[in-house]
Amino acid sequence: MSHTAHIPSHRKPRRSASKLALRAGVAGGVLSTIAVAGATGPAHAAEPVTETIEMPTLTTGLASTAAASAEATQQVAADLQLKAQQNAAASSAAKVAKKAKADADAKAEAEKKAKAEAKAKADAAERASRSSARTTLSASTGGSSSTTTSSSSATGSAATIVNFALAQVGKAYVSGATGSSAYDCSGLVQAAYRQVGIDLPRVSQDQSTVGHQVSLSNLQAGDILYWGGAGSAYHVAIYVGGGKFVGAQNSSTGVVERSMDWDRPTGAVRVL
Repeated sequence: MSHTAHIPSHRKPRRSASKLALRAGVAGGVLSTIAVAGATGPAHAAEPVTETIEMPTLTTGLASTAAASAEATQQVAADLQLKAQQNAAASSAAKVAKKAKADADAKAEAEKKAKAEAKAKADAAERASRSSARTTLSASTGGSSSTTTSSSSATGSAATIVNFALAQVGKAYVSGATGSSAYDCSGLVQAAYRQVGIDLPRVSQDQSTVGHQVSLSNLQAGDILYWGGAGSAYHVAIYVGGGKFVGAQNSSTGVVERSMDWDRPTGAVRVL
C-alpha cells in the first residue's frame, strides 16, 4: 500500500453553518421565554408550603344519623332485656302460684280426711253409747213385766198385734227377714198385722203411709211408729202402750222393747 494513500477519518463530519445557526436561534428563543415568564410571575411562587388543610371525614348530617342509629340500637337492646326479665319474673310467679295451690289443695284434702275420720269416730262412739244404754234399759225393765203392762191396755185386734210383737222380743235381726226366727223392722210389723188378716206393704217407706196419720200424743196400742218422713221412713215399729214400742232394731240388739224416749219416732199411722 502507498504511504500516501488516503486513510478515512473517524471524526464526525461537521454540521453546516446554517444548521448551527438555526439551533442557536431556537435555544436563544427558549431561554428568552423562560426569562420573561420568570420576570412576570408572582414573587412568592417559589416560596415553600408551610401548612396543610385537613379535609373533614364526616358531615354533620352523617354524625346525627349515626348517633340516632346507635341510640335506637341501645333502646332495642334495653327493651329486649326488660322483656326477658319480665318473662322470667312471670315464669317464677307462675311456679310459686302452682306450688301454693298444690299445697293448699293438699292441706284441704288432709283437713277433709281428718274431719271425716273425726266424724266416723264420733258416730261410732255415739252408736256404742246408745247400744250400751239400750242394753242397760232392757235389763232394768225386763221382758215379762213389760208384756203384762203393755198387753193390759190393748183389746181386740190391737191386743193380738201387741201380744205377737212382744212374743218376738229377743229374736234376731236379719235384713230382709220376715220371721219366724228373725226379722227386720218392716218384716216384724208386717208379720204382726198378718195375725189379724191385714196384709201390709213390705217396706217401711210404704208402711209409713197406710191408714191415716195420728199425733204422737194420741197413740193407741197397735199403731205403727215410723222414723224419717212419711213415705220415706227408714225404720218402723209397733206401739204397744205405756209409752213403749217393740221393733227389730239392728243386728246388735235384735227385736227389743224400748221406751219412746229412748229413740223418739217422727210420726205414726193407725190402720185398725
